[in-house]
Amino acid sequence: MRLAFSTLGVPGLPIPDVIRLAATHGYHGVELRAHPEEPVHPGIDLAGRADVAAEFKAGGIEILGLAGYARVAAPGDDGPVIEEIRSLLGLARDLGAPYIRVFPGGGHEQSTERADATAARRLGTAAEYAADLGVRILLETHDSHRRAADAIRILGRVGHRHVGALWDVMHTWLGGEQPAESYAALSPYLGYVQVKDIASADDTTPLPLGAGVLPLTECVEVLSRHGWDGWLCWEYEKRWYEEAAPLPELLAAGREHLGRLLNECA
Repeated sequence: MRLAFSTLGVPGLPIPDVIRLAATHGYHGVELRAHPEEPVHPGIDLAGRADVAAEFKAGGIEILGLAGYARVAAPGDDGPVIEEIRSLLGLARDLGAPYIRVFPGGGHEQSTERADATAARRLGTAAEYAADLGVRILLETHDSHRRAADAIRILGRVGHRHVGALWDVMHTWLGGEQPAESYAALSPYLGYVQVKDIASADDTTPLPLGAGVLPLTECVEVLSRHGWDGWLCWEYEKRWYEEAAPLPELLAAGREHLGRLLNECA
């Protein structure tokens, strides 16, 4: 498995500094938070996109994916959601990123069936654009569909190889799933895995990997047992928790922790 980290952990950091952090601390790739607060987002022009792609290539670091904020199950018209996804897909194509991340985002005023159908319809439409651009859309286990069992209700309806799953291990754990259950459900669709650590279900302030309660050992073990060889991406949510320790000073120990888990589970 290869290791990456998300720029959610280093809000607003210039791209050259992001690349330097990854290279210095032994990470193979980076997940870019695609938001207007960040250096990379769908609003940047073609020249800016070419510059970013060239910087990553020169630094020997891969762009794992773009973490977007489209909510595919949200109430409302399909058009704006599909357009948001298309803009992310275009940016990913220009940067050479294989994946974009979308959220479920179902509203409380919807029935489960309605939310599932809405998300599947939008993803089915967007999948055709994704196929044309050679990018894969990944639905994260999050918010209204935090369990793998929830996400596959949508993914099973879509049935398109350019739509898959992003396994956020915190959300499936908060939803009461065991790692083996989550993997079994998501494995036909799995793009990559987001790892992190927290103190408890009531305190989700990010912690160094291995310092909290999330079942990271079990997650890596089940992935290793099934011969999965994709990406583990550390999503450290510094943007939402200003009091959290700075990510750069944790990256080396985080890589070492993941390396130990991989060696122990090999």
